[in-house]
Amino acid sequence: MIGYIGSRVAQGLVLLLLVSAVIFVVIHSAPGGPALLNQPDTDPAVAKELAQQLGLNDPIPIQYGRWLANVLRGSLGKSYQHNLPTSALILERVPKTLLLSGVALVLAFVLAVPLGVVSAVYRHSLVDALTTVTAFFGVSVPIFWLGIMLIILFSVQFGWLPSSGMLTVGLPFSLADLLRHLIMPALVLSTFPLAQLTRYVRSSVLEVLTQDYIRTARSKGLAEWRLLSRHALRNALVPVVTVLGVLTPQLLSGAVVTETLFAWPGLGRLAVDSAITRDYPVILGVTLLASVLVVASNLMTDLTYGVLDPRITLR
Repeated sequence: MIGYIGSRVAQGLVLLLLVSAVIFVVIHSAPGGPALLNQPDTDPAVAKELAQQLGLNDPIPIQYGRWLANVLRGSLGKSYQHNLPTSALILERVPKTLLLSGVALVLAFVLAVPLGVVSAVYRHSLVDALTTVTAFFGVSVPIFWLGIMLIILFSVQFGWLPSSGMLTVGLPFSLADLLRHLIMPALVLSTFPLAQLTRYVRSSVLEVLTQDYIRTARSKGLAEWRLLSRHALRNALVPVVTVLGVLTPQLLSGAVVTETLFAWPGLGRLAVDSAITRDYPVILGVTLLASVLVVASNLMTDLTYGVLDPRITLR
């Protein structure tokens, strides 16, 4: 097990190196430059001097080597736009994105498991048909469109929920206020993973219910709910964990749209703002963090296999 984890960590480090190099070359090769150097009222001589101080006139390989050396020393550089350490900006936004993504993922999983099981047990019924239609809607609907519709309905028309932000400006912090701001973005962000997980749970449960040990347990008179909870569901969740591990990093990409739409002050909105202003250090910092989360998520998914099914060995 330790050897397997060490091998996967080494592979992950190589992958992170390649991803960082590609992203660095792409953003530095794109036309234009940081917004602070391209303001209409900026003196060209001052902009040239500032670019020299930032090292932007050096060849890209030298810039990348300097950036990588700083990362290995624990520094992600300083934001051009905010004039603050990139790590401080990211650390400030991480809890907010984790809150939004975590609630969305938990909501998707908690709803998908019972919906998928019920749909499998009562297959070809009205419940199964409604679940299937809802799942296809969740996969097909664009996140930004659904978010706009929810804002129009619950914020503009009824005024029940706030349309933007994380907390109400001018009011003291309260859990109720946070939940009111969290409902719509979490619901929008959970739509796609909820739809996919529901279909995978249904398919996996259907496959497990055809196994010999299930028929044997049923012939012994085991209650149906005990059959599902103790025998079928645990084995059915093994392939679902794979999908869950893939969906977890995808929440970050969905958070970019969701946080921008609902003005949620998380990593997604920071990434968009940094891309607009060509804030290279912040773009690289957010990308590196997202890549680390992808690698860690895949590793945790593999380790979970052994917990759910002892027959699976990791080598």
